[in-house]
Amino acid sequence: MSVLAEVEEKAMALSKKERGELASKLFASLGSPFAEESEDEWIEEALRRDKEMDENPDMVMSEEEFWGSLEEFRRQ
Repeated sequence: MSVLAEVEEKAMALSKKERGELASKLFASLGSPFAEESEDEWIEEALRRDKEMDENPDMVMSEEEFWGSLEEFRRQ
């Protein structure tokens, strides 16, 4: 059995809370691919997206649509 498979097997035996804590630590260890971008760049992107949604409201998802699509994605 590979080390990865062994770690995965042991991780899946953890409680839901413990798996969540582990997942959070693992995710944080990856770092952010956006860490080098400045806050100004994030603000600029948010304003661009806001303008895009104002110009084309049909592209905007409701909260219900968002959660539904996320649930559908999880089932795949």
